Amino acid sequence: MPNQVLTIEPQNELKFKVDFSGMFELGYTTYMRLTNPSEHTVLFKIKTTAPKKYCVRPNSGMLEPNSKVDIAITPQPVHVDPNEKHKHKFMVQSVIAPEGKTNIDQVWKEISPDQLMDYKLKCVFETPRGTNLNDAGDTAAQNEVNKKRVAVSAADDVKSLTKDAVEGLIQNEAKRKDDDLTSGSLSAKTTNFPKSENLESDLQKATNEVIHLREEESKLRHENLRLKEELLRLHQSVGGEGRVARRHSYGPEKTEQIALMPWIATAIGMALLGIIIGKFIM
Repeated sequence: MPNQVLTIEPQNELKFKVDFSGMFELGYTTYMRLTNPSEHTVLFKIKTTAPKKYCVRPNSGMLEPNSKVDIAITPQPVHVDPNEKHKHKFMVQSVIAPEGKTNIDQVWKEISPDQLMDYKLKCVFETPRGTNLNDAGDTAAQNEVNKKRVAVSAADDVKSLTKDAVEGLIQNEAKRKDDDLTSGSLSAKTTNFPKSENLESDLQKATNEVIHLREEESKLRHENLRLKEELLRLHQSVGGEGRVARRHSYGPEKTEQIALMPWIATAIGMALLGIIIGKFIM
């Protein structure tokens, strides 16, 4: 297999950006530049191990002598499986175009594998913090191993502590029994756990205090509601009396007017009678 005649940039790896969940960053495009420094026309093809996850434009073509082309590689909006981190690769295949051949597809079909020039590049996935997703799996595996080691060490420590604790309890129990036998009393049994008894007593007192406070709060709420209802009834009562007073404020004046009306009518009648009698006399 001949050496690759094209100059490829970047030389070893193609970098892609992914977010923290492992999704390709939307709209991000990586570029690969192919340069033909030779005096021959070169045909090229771009292949990948994950064709459904990348859009390559152009993915094939022809390079004239001393010319170059930029290949745009845009990842699809898909998730990158950490287990496939080492499987994503690109390969540039090239061949010197035979003279007189114009059908490029026919050239690729007829070319022998010995004439092909291959060049491979691996994919590197970077998170927004600049970490390499390709190393994330290795780091996770190492962390898992470290966790297992810590768990085993902790289990050994627990076993050791448990053994020491059991031995200490046995020794303390034996000593306590000896003290009981020598003293002839059970006072030690009643004083071994004063702190726990005090703690239970304190907890019971705190519980009773909380219950008492809740009962007081309930009583105060009911009293508050009762006072609000009394205040509302007072307002309604005062408002009703005011309306009644306003409604009857003109009662006496109307009664006095009604009582004066007969006297006024009598006076007018007597005046008219006097005028008529005066006319007859005259």
